[in-house]
Amino acid sequence: MRIGDLVICVASIAVIFALIAVPLELVFVSALGLEPGYDVGVFVAIFLSALVSGYIFAGKLWEAKRESVAKITVVWAAIVMVIAANIPAAVEDWGTKVKAEYVAANPSATLSTAEWVFWEMMYVDIFIFITIALTLVLSFIGLYIGSMLRKPKD
Repeated sequence: MRIGDLVICVASIAVIFALIAVPLELVFVSALGLEPGYDVGVFVAIFLSALVSGYIFAGKLWEAKRESVAKITVVWAAIVMVIAANIPAAVEDWGTKVKAEYVAANPSATLSTAEWVFWEMMYVDIFIFITIALTLVLSFIGLYIGSMLRKPKD
């Protein structure tokens, strides 16, 4: 797989994700509630966008399947990581949510301003870790299965 094919495949995953994420989130939020529904919707969209791209690019992936799928997955995960790292800055109530959850779990604890900063940074790291771990697993599986669904013509 050439670098141009890799870039086009990752861009296709991103575009497909952008097109299907909101409808899936709406369906899952209405069925499961706001927090679990949103999370399930995002991760189902990650899997399905990789599955569809795997199907579309099956011919290119067939030659060196695992290596190509791994490369695409890592590049896609890197893009998702950049997005995930920016979510706390883009969401106004992120810090408030982090503090509220900490205080609810530790009602008698008091933290200094520096400790709050470190706690929020650690919370962001955990958020990124979980997001990237699930993205790597779901995207690899989706790309692999998608590429298996369409056998190349001999």
